[in-house]
Amino acid sequence: MVSLEKKDVAGTGWLLCLLLVTFVIGTDDFIIAGVLPAVASDLQVSEAAAGQLVTVFSATYAVAAPPIAVATARWPRKTLIVGGLLVFAVLNLVTAFAPTYTVLMVLRVLAALVGASITPAVFGTAGRIAAPDKVGQAMGVVAAGLTVSLFVGVPTGSLLGTTFGWRSAFIAVALLTVAVLIACVALLPRLPGAPEIGVRQQLSILSRPAVLTCVVGTVMGASGGLLVYTYIGPITEALSSQGGVMLAVFIGTVGVAGAIGTFVGGRLTDRWGADRTLIATFAVLVLGAVGLASAGLLWPGTTPVWMVVVALAVYGFGGWGFNPPMNTRALSLAGDAGTEAVALNTSGLYVGIAVAGAVGGGAITLYGGTGAAVAASAIGLVMLVVMVLSVRSYPSTIGESTHEGSPTG
Repeated sequence: MVSLEKKDVAGTGWLLCLLLVTFVIGTDDFIIAGVLPAVASDLQVSEAAAGQLVTVFSATYAVAAPPIAVATARWPRKTLIVGGLLVFAVLNLVTAFAPTYTVLMVLRVLAALVGASITPAVFGTAGRIAAPDKVGQAMGVVAAGLTVSLFVGVPTGSLLGTTFGWRSAFIAVALLTVAVLIACVALLPRLPGAPEIGVRQQLSILSRPAVLTCVVGTVMGASGGLLVYTYIGPITEALSSQGGVMLAVFIGTVGVAGAIGTFVGGRLTDRWGADRTLIATFAVLVLGAVGLASAGLLWPGTTPVWMVVVALAVYGFGGWGFNPPMNTRALSLAGDAGTEAVALNTSGLYVGIAVAGAVGGGAITLYGGTGAAVAASAIGLVMLVVMVLSVRSYPSTIGESTHEGSPTG
């Protein structure tokens, strides 16, 4: 392999590009939640049917990411990312003019397929370009794009949909994607695909217990963590009897804490190692969830607002802070199949989102908002035990195995 001169990757332009890529893909995923009523009205379907547009995107992504990563493993990284962004921009532009619900559904499936091909490659690229002692930090920055998009996508979609109609939201995503594409063309270094290790060896690596436990941890972490975010309205109302403006404050608290958590989680990964940081962030997540559950049980409806805010901040920090060390751990354990391992891990994230919706919905129905917080705590405690056993049985190392080869100029 031809090495890349240090001057070619000096600065942070390439890392900013990767952050923007995850931001634009995440925004496309979440933005539709803010325009569901408008979509339902315009295309003459129920809001429940419109909501399936979110479900089909997540489900398609979860199923498609691992096989696509295996199939595109040897593609040059810059070509894959830039080409994918071009297709993504076109799909979003066409989506803005979708005449029927069926056409819109098909376009969301296609957009999910493109997103599933790009996002794991972005995380893998960050791990390969970053210096060995900066891999965690790079992962944190890239993960921040997804984190911020979660809290920006829904309100942005709602604002655009209210002001200019739901189709304007997809035009905005298309334009943003073009801008990110141009930045990637200018700033991303060329990077070859993974070594030719063969599909059979790739699958063998991905089926290792060490790699699969990362996926299990991600599923459980997303289930327990995103359960609270998904049902933050009924949970906080059950605790404090507050809604309206205060709900916006509660959501904003989680967003800010989550963004900080991704950055800090990345930096701690470089300082402490992926395994220690992973356990620490999971422990913080559980602490926040247990705090919410305890407050609901001890002071139902009368929990002070400041206490709810603190618990949500702790939860948000840990709930998003575990992403960088988990992906870094997966890269390290999978070696030459690192990008494929990240794809599998990302699928676990979407599975966790689905589990969070189902478990949280059942808990809300049976026991209200406090029941949902208790369910999140229970999932978190089991997750923490599983991951402590996992890192003891399969410790990861951050070194040359994290980098799937040197970039080329």
